[in-house]
Amino acid sequence: MSVKGDEMSLVDHLTELRKRIIYVLIVFVLGLVGGLFCAKPIYEYLIRSDLAKGFVLHAFSFWDGIGMYMKIAMAVSLAISVPFIIYQLWAFVSPGLRQVERNAALRYVPYVFILFILGVLFAYYIVFPMALSFTISITRDMGLEETYGIAQYFEFMFSLVVPMALLFELPLVVMFLTKIRILNPLRLRKLRRYAYFVLVFIGIVITPPDFISDFLVAIPLLILYEFSVFLSAFVYRKQLAADKELEDRYVKRQED
Repeated sequence: MSVKGDEMSLVDHLTELRKRIIYVLIVFVLGLVGGLFCAKPIYEYLIRSDLAKGFVLHAFSFWDGIGMYMKIAMAVSLAISVPFIIYQLWAFVSPGLRQVERNAALRYVPYVFILFILGVLFAYYIVFPMALSFTISITRDMGLEETYGIAQYFEFMFSLVVPMALLFELPLVVMFLTKIRILNPLRLRKLRRYAYFVLVFIGIVITPPDFISDFLVAIPLLILYEFSVFLSAFVYRKQLAADKELEDRYVKRQED
């Protein structure tokens, strides 16, 4: 009887997961349709940058123009869908979480979108121009003739912007993991030297090999990590205070 109940429970979970995935796909498709309507003005804004004006973008395929509109529309849809995806993920796993974990997850959902947008802005206005200038300067120093395709231009842009936007979710992830007692500030401080190495390495790889460029990218990433440690410590102190209060209540009840 219990085996049958477990099987029904598994079926229920799979059915619920299927329903959540369908919801996400519906929102993503609607965002994709909306993104197609605003793809042209976004494209025109992106190619009006000073760097883009420095060379002519070419189409090497009949599908390049349509492909660019689709990629921009998908980026818009992704930005719209990220908070909804996080919410649906929370809705799926929340029945198995404690009340404090459910409250923590739900409270952080709106900030996912905010940090994602901040990461996009930082990557597009700071990281991408420096990386593009560096690659163009290397090409010109080698005496190569510049013939850039529009597909390659936007692929290069998205390869920098999307990972950086996801990296900006670090404070939120750390806060949540601290809230559910997987991480704590003590552990994060012990891992600081390794985290610094990884973040500085990322900053060096995606920027030109000069100190100013490395500094402009690596320092914000390090600040992001320290901010994550600060938020973790804030949550951790509240947890310790709550635990002490609970322990005092228990001791008092035992004495009574």
